[in-house]
Amino acid sequence: MRLLRHLSRALLATIVVAAGAWAAVALPRTPSADRHWAADHARLARASLEGDSVRIHDVRDFRHSAADRYAEGWYDRTYQLADLSSVWYVVTPFSTSFRGPAHTFVSFGFGDTTFVAISVEARREVGERYSLIAGLVRDFEVAYIVGDERDLLARRALYDGGEVFLYPVRATPEAMRRMFVEMLERANALQERPEFYNTLTNNCTSNLIDHVNRVAPGRLSAGIKTILPGYSDEVALSLGLLDADGSLEAVRARYRINDRARAAGASVDFSRLVRAR
Repeated sequence: MRLLRHLSRALLATIVVAAGAWAAVALPRTPSADRHWAADHARLARASLEGDSVRIHDVRDFRHSAADRYAEGWYDRTYQLADLSSVWYVVTPFSTSFRGPAHTFVSFGFGDTTFVAISVEARREVGERYSLIAGLVRDFEVAYIVGDERDLLARRALYDGGEVFLYPVRATPEAMRRMFVEMLERANALQERPEFYNTLTNNCTSNLIDHVNRVAPGRLSAGIKTILPGYSDEVALSLGLLDADGSLEAVRARYRINDRARAAGASVDFSRLVRAR
Protein backbone atom coordinates (compact mmCIF):
# COMPACT_ATOMS: atom_id res chain seq x y z
CA MET A 1 0.00 0.00 0.00
CA ARG A 2 2.86 2.39 0.85
CA LEU A 3 4.53 1.59 -2.47
CA LEU A 4 1.25 2.34 -4.27
CA ARG A 5 1.00 5.72 -2.54
CA HIS A 6 4.59 6.54 -3.56
CA LEU A 7 3.91 5.56 -7.15
CA SER A 8 0.73 7.65 -7.23
CA ARG A 9 2.58 10.67 -5.87
CA ALA A 10 5.38 10.17 -8.39
CA LEU A 11 2.86 9.96 -11.25
CA LEU A 12 1.06 13.08 -10.05
CA ALA A 13 4.35 14.93 -9.72
CA THR A 14 5.32 13.91 -13.27
CA ILE A 15 1.99 15.15 -14.63
CA VAL A 16 2.35 18.46 -12.78
CA VAL A 17 5.90 18.97 -14.05
CA ALA A 18 4.90 18.09 -17.62
CA ALA A 19 1.90 20.43 -17.48
CA GLY A 20 4.07 23.21 -16.09
CA ALA A 21 6.68 22.71 -18.80
CA TRP A 22 4.00 22.82 -21.49
CA ALA A 23 2.45 25.97 -20.03
CA ALA A 24 5.83 27.70 -19.85
CA VAL A 25 6.53 26.99 -23.51
CA ALA A 26 3.10 27.03 -25.17
CA LEU A 27 1.00 29.61 -23.34
CA PRO A 28 3.24 32.62 -24.13
CA ARG A 29 2.93 31.83 -27.87
CA THR A 30 0.46 33.83 -29.90
CA PRO A 31 -1.19 32.64 -33.12
CA SER A 32 0.17 34.13 -36.33
CA ALA A 33 -0.67 34.27 -40.01
CA ASP A 34 2.98 34.99 -40.84
CA ARG A 35 5.12 31.86 -40.67
CA HIS A 36 7.18 29.78 -43.12
CA TRP A 37 4.20 27.70 -44.24
CA ALA A 38 4.26 24.35 -46.03
CA ALA A 39 3.48 24.73 -49.74
CA ASP A 40 -0.07 23.37 -49.52
CA HIS A 41 -0.86 25.81 -46.69
CA ALA A 42 1.11 28.78 -47.98
CA ARG A 43 -1.76 30.63 -49.66
CA LEU A 44 -5.22 30.81 -48.09
CA ALA A 45 -8.27 31.73 -50.10
CA ARG A 46 -10.03 35.06 -49.64
CA ALA A 47 -13.64 35.67 -50.60
CA SER A 48 -15.33 38.85 -51.76
CA LEU A 49 -19.12 38.89 -51.52
CA GLU A 50 -21.15 41.22 -53.71
CA GLY A 51 -24.88 40.61 -53.72
CA ASP A 52 -25.53 37.13 -55.10
CA SER A 53 -21.94 36.69 -56.32
CA VAL A 54 -18.94 35.34 -54.42
CA ARG A 55 -15.47 35.85 -55.87
CA ILE A 56 -12.90 33.49 -54.32
CA HIS A 57 -9.23 34.24 -54.80
CA ASP A 58 -6.61 31.46 -54.55
CA VAL A 59 -8.77 28.37 -54.75
CA ARG A 60 -6.19 25.60 -54.29
CA ASP A 61 -5.82 23.20 -57.22
CA PHE A 62 -2.83 20.92 -56.55
CA ARG A 63 -2.54 17.91 -58.86
CA HIS A 64 -1.04 14.95 -57.02
CA SER A 65 0.96 12.08 -58.48
CA ALA A 66 1.65 10.71 -54.97
CA ALA A 67 0.82 11.74 -51.41
CA ASP A 68 3.86 14.02 -51.27
CA ARG A 69 4.34 14.84 -54.97
CA TYR A 70 2.23 17.44 -56.71
CA ALA A 71 2.11 20.27 -59.18
CA GLU A 72 1.02 23.46 -57.45
CA GLY A 73 -1.94 25.35 -58.82
CA TRP A 74 -4.33 28.12 -57.77
CA TYR A 75 -7.17 29.91 -59.48
CA ASP A 76 -9.75 32.65 -58.91
CA ARG A 77 -13.40 31.99 -59.60
CA THR A 78 -16.79 33.65 -59.20
CA TYR A 79 -19.70 31.60 -57.87
CA GLN A 80 -23.37 32.54 -58.05
CA LEU A 81 -25.22 31.74 -54.83
CA ALA A 82 -28.42 31.14 -56.80
CA ASP A 83 -26.65 28.22 -58.51
CA LEU A 84 -25.68 26.48 -55.26
CA SER A 85 -27.62 23.22 -55.38
CA SER A 86 -25.92 20.66 -53.11
CA VAL A 87 -23.71 20.17 -50.06
CA TRP A 88 -21.60 17.08 -49.45
CA TYR A 89 -20.05 15.81 -46.23
CA VAL A 90 -16.67 14.10 -46.47
CA VAL A 91 -15.32 11.69 -43.85
CA THR A 92 -11.82 10.22 -44.12
CA PRO A 93 -10.93 7.93 -41.19
CA PHE A 94 -7.22 7.76 -40.38
CA SER A 95 -7.31 4.01 -39.72
CA THR A 96 -9.38 0.94 -40.54
CA SER A 97 -8.63 -0.71 -37.18
CA PHE A 98 -9.97 2.19 -35.06
CA ARG A 99 -12.38 4.42 -36.92
CA GLY A 100 -12.50 7.30 -34.39
CA PRO A 101 -9.71 9.67 -35.53
CA ALA A 102 -10.64 11.15 -38.90
CA HIS A 103 -10.70 14.26 -41.02
CA THR A 104 -14.00 15.77 -42.12
CA PHE A 105 -14.87 18.58 -44.51
CA VAL A 106 -17.62 19.76 -46.84
CA SER A 107 -17.99 20.41 -50.55
CA PHE A 108 -20.50 22.71 -52.23
CA GLY A 109 -21.98 21.92 -55.63
CA PHE A 110 -23.01 24.52 -58.17
CA GLY A 111 -24.96 22.40 -60.61
CA ASP A 112 -23.53 19.01 -61.61
CA THR A 113 -20.07 20.06 -62.74
CA THR A 114 -18.71 22.78 -60.43
CA PHE A 115 -17.72 21.92 -56.88
CA VAL A 116 -15.64 23.78 -54.32
CA ALA A 117 -14.51 22.10 -51.10
CA ILE A 118 -13.76 23.79 -47.77
CA SER A 119 -11.55 21.92 -45.33
CA VAL A 120 -10.70 23.16 -41.82
CA GLU A 121 -7.13 22.06 -41.15
CA ALA A 122 -4.12 22.42 -38.85
CA ARG A 123 -1.91 24.85 -40.75
CA ARG A 124 1.58 23.39 -40.96
CA GLU A 125 4.93 25.09 -41.32
CA VAL A 126 7.67 23.73 -43.58
CA GLY A 127 8.95 20.45 -42.16
CA GLU A 128 6.00 19.93 -39.79
CA ARG A 129 3.77 16.86 -39.87
CA TYR A 130 0.31 16.71 -38.40
CA SER A 131 -0.18 14.68 -35.23
CA LEU A 132 -3.02 14.49 -32.72
CA ILE A 133 -0.63 15.26 -29.84
CA ALA A 134 0.98 18.26 -31.53
CA GLY A 135 -2.52 19.55 -32.17
CA LEU A 136 -3.07 19.79 -28.41
CA VAL A 137 -0.05 21.97 -27.63
CA ARG A 138 -0.41 25.00 -29.90
CA ASP A 139 1.84 23.71 -32.66
CA PHE A 140 -0.59 24.70 -35.43
CA GLU A 141 -2.92 27.51 -36.43
CA VAL A 142 -6.41 26.95 -37.86
CA ALA A 143 -6.69 27.23 -41.65
CA TYR A 144 -9.71 27.08 -43.92
CA ILE A 145 -8.48 25.47 -47.13
CA VAL A 146 -10.74 26.24 -50.10
CA GLY A 147 -9.95 23.94 -52.98
CA ASP A 148 -10.92 22.09 -56.09
CA GLU A 149 -12.31 18.59 -55.43
CA ARG A 150 -9.62 17.02 -57.61
CA ASP A 151 -7.18 18.36 -55.04
CA LEU A 152 -8.91 17.80 -51.69
CA LEU A 153 -10.78 14.61 -52.58
CA ALA A 154 -8.49 12.88 -55.09
CA ARG A 155 -5.33 13.00 -52.97
CA ARG A 156 -7.08 11.45 -50.00
CA ALA A 157 -8.91 8.81 -52.04
CA LEU A 158 -5.96 7.82 -54.22
CA TYR A 159 -2.76 8.36 -52.25
CA ASP A 160 -3.33 8.71 -48.50
CA GLY A 161 -4.23 5.05 -48.06
CA GLY A 162 -7.52 5.54 -46.22
CA GLU A 163 -11.20 5.26 -47.04
CA VAL A 164 -13.05 8.35 -48.26
CA PHE A 165 -16.81 8.74 -47.87
CA LEU A 166 -18.72 11.43 -49.79
CA TYR A 167 -22.23 11.86 -48.40
CA PRO A 168 -25.03 14.08 -49.79
CA VAL A 169 -26.40 16.44 -47.15
CA ARG A 170 -30.12 17.14 -46.72
CA ALA A 171 -30.51 20.93 -46.57
CA THR A 172 -32.67 23.72 -47.95
CA PRO A 173 -31.21 26.08 -50.58
CA GLU A 174 -31.25 28.88 -48.01
CA ALA A 175 -29.33 26.78 -45.46
CA MET A 176 -26.75 25.83 -48.11
CA ARG A 177 -26.14 29.45 -49.02
CA ARG A 178 -25.89 30.57 -45.38
CA MET A 179 -23.41 27.78 -44.59
CA PHE A 180 -21.26 28.57 -47.63
CA VAL A 181 -21.14 32.29 -46.94
CA GLU A 182 -20.49 31.86 -43.23
CA MET A 183 -17.58 29.48 -43.82
CA LEU A 184 -16.02 31.92 -46.25
CA GLU A 185 -16.50 34.80 -43.82
CA ARG A 186 -14.73 32.82 -41.10
CA ALA A 187 -11.94 31.94 -43.56
CA ASN A 188 -11.43 35.66 -44.17
CA ALA A 189 -11.59 36.52 -40.46
CA LEU A 190 -8.97 33.95 -39.47
CA GLN A 191 -6.43 35.62 -41.72
CA GLU A 192 -6.91 38.85 -39.78
CA ARG A 193 -7.31 37.23 -36.33
CA PRO A 194 -5.51 33.87 -36.34
CA GLU A 195 -6.38 31.14 -33.85
CA PHE A 196 -4.55 28.09 -32.60
CA TYR A 197 -5.81 24.73 -33.79
CA ASN A 198 -6.76 22.27 -31.05
CA THR A 199 -7.27 18.55 -31.62
CA LEU A 200 -10.26 18.49 -29.26
CA THR A 201 -11.83 21.95 -29.25
CA ASN A 202 -10.92 23.81 -32.45
CA ASN A 203 -10.64 21.23 -35.20
CA CYS A 204 -12.22 20.21 -38.49
CA THR A 205 -15.40 18.75 -37.01
CA SER A 206 -15.92 21.20 -34.13
CA ASN A 207 -15.87 24.08 -36.60
CA LEU A 208 -18.39 22.33 -38.86
CA ILE A 209 -20.66 21.75 -35.85
CA ASP A 210 -20.43 25.46 -35.00
CA HIS A 211 -21.37 26.41 -38.56
CA VAL A 212 -24.32 24.02 -38.65
CA ASN A 213 -25.60 25.30 -35.31
CA ARG A 214 -25.38 28.91 -36.44
CA VAL A 215 -27.43 28.06 -39.52
CA ALA A 216 -29.83 25.82 -37.52
CA PRO A 217 -29.47 26.59 -33.79
CA GLY A 218 -29.34 23.51 -31.57
CA ARG A 219 -29.18 21.10 -34.52
CA LEU A 220 -25.99 19.38 -33.32
CA SER A 221 -24.40 18.83 -29.94
CA ALA A 222 -20.87 17.72 -29.18
CA GLY A 223 -20.37 14.18 -27.95
CA ILE A 224 -17.96 11.30 -28.10
CA LYS A 225 -18.95 10.51 -31.71
CA THR A 226 -18.20 14.05 -32.83
CA ILE A 227 -14.99 14.29 -30.79
CA LEU A 228 -14.09 11.07 -32.66
CA PRO A 229 -15.21 12.30 -36.11
CA GLY A 230 -14.84 8.94 -37.82
CA TYR A 231 -18.24 8.20 -36.25
CA SER A 232 -19.80 11.55 -37.16
CA ASP A 233 -21.47 10.06 -40.23
CA GLU A 234 -23.41 7.77 -37.88
CA VAL A 235 -24.60 10.82 -35.94
CA ALA A 236 -25.50 12.72 -39.11
CA LEU A 237 -27.46 9.77 -40.51
CA SER A 238 -29.39 9.27 -37.26
CA LEU A 239 -30.36 12.96 -37.20
CA GLY A 240 -31.57 12.97 -40.80
CA LEU A 241 -28.76 15.28 -41.94
CA LEU A 242 -27.67 12.94 -44.73
CA ASP A 243 -29.82 12.59 -47.82
CA ALA A 244 -29.56 8.82 -47.64
CA ASP A 245 -31.67 5.86 -46.52
CA GLY A 246 -30.74 2.43 -45.24
CA SER A 247 -28.51 0.99 -42.55
CA LEU A 248 -25.26 2.68 -41.61
CA GLU A 249 -23.28 -0.14 -43.23
CA ALA A 250 -25.25 0.13 -46.47
CA VAL A 251 -24.92 3.91 -46.61
CA ARG A 252 -21.18 3.74 -45.97
CA ALA A 253 -20.77 1.16 -48.73
CA ARG A 254 -22.82 3.26 -51.16
CA TYR A 255 -20.89 6.49 -50.58
CA ARG A 256 -17.34 5.14 -50.30
CA ILE A 257 -15.63 6.69 -53.34
CA ASN A 258 -12.12 5.18 -53.46
CA ASP A 259 -12.83 2.81 -56.35
CA ARG A 260 -14.67 5.46 -58.35
CA ALA A 261 -11.85 7.95 -57.71
CA ARG A 262 -9.30 5.47 -59.07
CA ALA A 263 -11.44 4.97 -62.16
CA ALA A 264 -11.85 8.74 -62.62
CA GLY A 265 -8.15 9.49 -62.18
CA ALA A 266 -7.27 12.98 -63.40
CA SER A 267 -10.42 13.37 -65.51
CA VAL A 268 -11.84 16.87 -65.77
CA ASP A 269 -15.14 15.10 -65.01
CA PHE A 270 -13.80 13.82 -61.66
CA SER A 271 -16.55 15.26 -59.48
CA ARG A 272 -19.37 13.74 -61.53
CA LEU A 273 -17.63 10.37 -61.85
CA VAL A 274 -17.05 9.89 -58.12
CA ARG A 275 -20.76 10.53 -57.54
CA ALA A 276 -21.96 8.10 -60.22
CA ARG A 277 -23.43 4.89 -58.79
